[in-house]
Amino acid sequence: MKNLNIRNVILALTVVAVIGLTAWTIVSNNNEKKAEEPPKYSDIVGYFQKDEIAKYEFKLGSGELRYLKRGEEDIKENWKKYTVPYVAAFIDDVGERVIEYNKENPDTAVVFDMEAAPPPSIFMSLLPYILMIAVVVAIAFFMMRSMSGMNKIGQVTRTTNNAMLNAGRQAVFADVAGADEEKEELEEIVEFLKHPDKFSGIGARIPKGVLLVGPPGTGKTLLARAVAGEAKVPFFSISGSDFVEMYVGAGAARVRDLFSQAKRVAPAIIFIDEIDAVGRQRGAGLGGSHDEREQTLNQILVEMDGFDGNEGVIIIAATNRADILDPALLRPGRFDRQVYVMLPDVGGREAILKVHSAGKPLAEDVDLKTIARTTIGFSGADIENLLNEAAILAARKNKKEISTLDIQDAVIKIVAGVSKKSRIVTEEDKKITAYHEAGHAVSAYYLENTDSVHQISIIPRGGAGGYTLYLPETDDRYVRRGKMNDSLVSALGGRVAESIIFDDVTTGASSDLQHVTATARSMVTKYGFSEKLGNVVYGQGEHQVFLGRDFSDDKGYSDVTAHDIDEEVKALISTAYDRCSEILTTHKDKLEKIAQELLVKETIEKEEFIELMKD
Repeated sequence: MKNLNIRNVILALTVVAVIGLTAWTIVSNNNEKKAEEPPKYSDIVGYFQKDEIAKYEFKLGSGELRYLKRGEEDIKENWKKYTVPYVAAFIDDVGERVIEYNKENPDTAVVFDMEAAPPPSIFMSLLPYILMIAVVVAIAFFMMRSMSGMNKIGQVTRTTNNAMLNAGRQAVFADVAGADEEKEELEEIVEFLKHPDKFSGIGARIPKGVLLVGPPGTGKTLLARAVAGEAKVPFFSISGSDFVEMYVGAGAARVRDLFSQAKRVAPAIIFIDEIDAVGRQRGAGLGGSHDEREQTLNQILVEMDGFDGNEGVIIIAATNRADILDPALLRPGRFDRQVYVMLPDVGGREAILKVHSAGKPLAEDVDLKTIARTTIGFSGADIENLLNEAAILAARKNKKEISTLDIQDAVIKIVAGVSKKSRIVTEEDKKITAYHEAGHAVSAYYLENTDSVHQISIIPRGGAGGYTLYLPETDDRYVRRGKMNDSLVSALGGRVAESIIFDDVTTGASSDLQHVTATARSMVTKYGFSEKLGNVVYGQGEHQVFLGRDFSDDKGYSDVTAHDIDEEVKALISTAYDRCSEILTTHKDKLEKIAQELLVKETIEKEEFIELMKD
């Protein structure tokens, strides 16, 4: 900071010196008369030809010339004298229009007024100097601005954090549906914030930090707000990315400032959303370990459990990538409790539907229990979006209530995409799509462990020409090997149907093959479903690839094992393909029947599909 102040002083002195020098130049030019050399004959002629003479007095006999130049004041001191050596030649050079003489009395002195223009005003004479001063001042101003910008680098490290204190209405646990077990774990935090003596009196230490882990949209942020709302304490909310700045040290300073604010109003809660933005493993970056993010993480670690205590301040953080967090964050004394916020089950989905439908007019035919059973795999955010989409669809139809059909259409829109009925589809493509989707549905019907077919359509949605929508009937936490094998068979139904009917295949099965390959590889490398390779996990296991950490990791198995993995994956897919081919060949009549019905109606619902398959 001292260096910056010295620079500012030097800059100011420089500006003053330049302005002073300019002023001195102006004064010296106005007050000092430079000694002029005697004019030459050519100079005098030039003055006349260029109209630089304002007044003059000329005696033809003696050739004596007195003159006053333009722009000079008409006083005696400013008149100049010159003796013209050759009068006749001079008159010819300057022109008789200028020298009008009296031939009868050539020695008469005549004063000629050349109608001189008024001398320039003082402002005009000073204008060049004013412009020069303005340029100097402008340059100095921008230099000082740039210096102040450099000074802001130091100010950033003192900038307060972007945390929001008690932003919006405080939520309570009643606002959180479908997370009963998660709320029970967090109730201890609320109890400690309300009655800290109850725990400290018996020697108990409340967790300093709680890490909420779970898929996106499951209500992690809402749970944190509910804890603050139930405890009625200040709630500081900030995103992990808000700590990270381009200036070194800014993030760490914001962490210090955030914890300082929270300590002043303790008991309080600090909520850090998406903590993986700043809490990733140290030393895992490709650019080295000494970056701004890691400086910020170090400060968070110190504030959570360092030499200075933070009594009364509880840190709650949320992430869906707990596998990439630094181990120091997860040790006891920091985030010593992890609460897994999972996708809601059927009861949780029904409770969430009740919360989000409270302000929406529902028709009498809407059964929230039925909707909950058909939305397996939906998060709380998905359910809120579902009801919002249903309300939009109902409003488009100028309806006053949301019906079951609106909700069903919204489910299909979210899962399969927006229908594109205006897209022009050739009869050939329409026929291929009908048999492709019929292959999926018919093969799934004859498989024991697949989810039931909810709807089949050849109307383009999203990037697909058609779709077969499956809806599971139960919330299965574990997936049996038989079900995964059957899912491979039904996924290959479209490719097999094309081969049977057209004796050829198309590119329409591209996404199906991607799904089949990924599923088969997971069965071999993650779940131990291969008899040959046994119960061994190969490769990354459950966690996703984290470039900074996994860039140099060895894959963990030999090239021979890699070959065996590829062979096992191919074997699983080949077996599934043969099974699907056997089913569709045996029930080719059903395949034809469903495909022809699709060509006529374009969409077949679950009940109609079952009736067609029974005939």
